[in-house]
Amino acid sequence: MRRFAAPCTLLVLLARAAAAQAPYRVTWWDGASVVAAGALGAIPHLAGLPNGAPPCGNPVPCDPASLSRFDRIALHNLSGTAGTASTVALVGLIGFSGIAALDGATAAQARGDVAVFSNALGWTFAATEWVKVFAHRSRPVLYTAAAPAAASDPDNRRSFPSGHASLAFAAATSYVVMAGRERLPRRSRNAVLAYGAALGVAVLRVSAGKHFPTDVIGGAALGSGIGWLAAAVHSTAH
Repeated sequence: MRRFAAPCTLLVLLARAAAAQAPYRVTWWDGASVVAAGALGAIPHLAGLPNGAPPCGNPVPCDPASLSRFDRIALHNLSGTAGTASTVALVGLIGFSGIAALDGATAAQARGDVAVFSNALGWTFAATEWVKVFAHRSRPVLYTAAAPAAASDPDNRRSFPSGHASLAFAAATSYVVMAGRERLPRRSRNAVLAYGAALGVAVLRVSAGKHFPTDVIGGAALGSGIGWLAAAVHSTAH
């Protein structure tokens, strides 16, 4: 019996490895899903939602005393350079995560990874935009002297959660799940870089005065959850 133990163990390990590397199944539904997510997420912007006055009412600025000490950090940071840097970092992170997901993947795996990655970002975008509408939270600028000029912009009433943070963590998390199940090369190094960049995006949004710390924490949680879900439950080829 012992002479068969090693070959049998090897066969089991190989079977598990092959199953773990099975590519995601790609169907027309993936394209439809991404388009639907993009359209759903665009509605709040096109409709100018949320409508009405800032949540703290008029006149503005809002009262900083209504904020926690933790969130008041954002009121001392109004940097246009940090805001631009956060967008550049987000674009770079999405590009890096997408390319890393294709590194070492077979053609079938690459097609599946693109479908999963696109769905993760698309549905993170849609979910984030609608949570912003229902949360209807004022951005930090509405707690400053610049509030009267900024109050008419609906975007300044969409502070929670941070869209930059949610997309950054969705990109990083979906990559990590895909890379782990497909055993892509350099996945540990890339995971550290991706999450480091996502954290950098979140910090820059607070440094720019675009979001409160709790906004980026909420965005990170939402993006991580959807990024994991999209990569974990997507059907695979048999």
